[in-house]
Amino acid sequence: MKKENILIVGGTGFIGYHLALSCVKKNFSVTCISTKIPTIKRRVKKAKYISLDISNKKEVKKKITQTYDYVVNLGGYVNHTDKKKTYNSHFIGCRNLADIFIKKKLKAFVQMGSSMEYGKNTSPVNETFKCNPSSIYGEAKFLASKFLLQKYKKNQFPIIILRLFQAYGPHQDINRLIPIIINGCLKNEKIACSPGEQLRDFVYIDDVIKAIFLSLKSKKALGKIINIGFGRPKKVKNVIQMIKNIIGKGHPEFGKIKMRKDEIKALYPNLRKAKKILRWKPKIKLNNGLKKTIRYYAKVAS
Repeated sequence: MKKENILIVGGTGFIGYHLALSCVKKNFSVTCISTKIPTIKRRVKKAKYISLDISNKKEVKKKITQTYDYVVNLGGYVNHTDKKKTYNSHFIGCRNLADIFIKKKLKAFVQMGSSMEYGKNTSPVNETFKCNPSSIYGEAKFLASKFLLQKYKKNQFPIIILRLFQAYGPHQDINRLIPIIINGCLKNEKIACSPGEQLRDFVYIDDVIKAIFLSLKSKKALGKIINIGFGRPKKVKNVIQMIKNIIGKGHPEFGKIKMRKDEIKALYPNLRKAKKILRWKPKIKLNNGLKKTIRYYAKVAS
């Protein structure tokens, strides 16, 4: 039986690494795109790697020559303080990929969208809400979503947009909230925090990967935007306290960091669409997911 080919754009990132690992286990032929050669920690055996900046259209045309069954776009510049690179990688890069693959026969093109596309809407947000992003990252993701939806309506380009809320788990970069708190608590350090009154949604990486696989095989998902999260918001302060309690040490200093003026106070999803179309719902509760994640960082630190 012929292997199915999948291209994972951003295949050396947090989600991309886990997706590549799962695809290899499921006997896919896996190719990953990233701007840099992957580190040993993020390299998956049996996966092929292409170094490429997706915002460079000439480079995209030159280096993407193979035919794939599926494309999952997780690519994009992670440091959102660089507005130009953020816009180019998350919007222009997505557009370049679509322009290449619209001429090829694809079963599905999965675009990883973001909860930041919604902006300051009232939560729980659903996919029919009018988006009003308040950051360059949210704006670039929203422009990518609009562009892909137009390609679906005009050309039947087989797109699926998964609007992801806050994913966490092993192998996440240590500049993200949960790894920052875990590492600080493991070292029994003082950790400067905001007051932590924001309501946020946290979904474990294994549940995210399951949603991606279900979307790849779902014809009902084509042309749709689907929220992916846990669906039960938690105060950031409570999540930090949970991590401290599990580890048994650490000193979070709430209020040391001021809340940004444009901070969204509550952001969490309605998941009815994911449950109906994908027949997906998250299974890993926050307490269990945090324990798994803490075990990983404790092992890395030892």
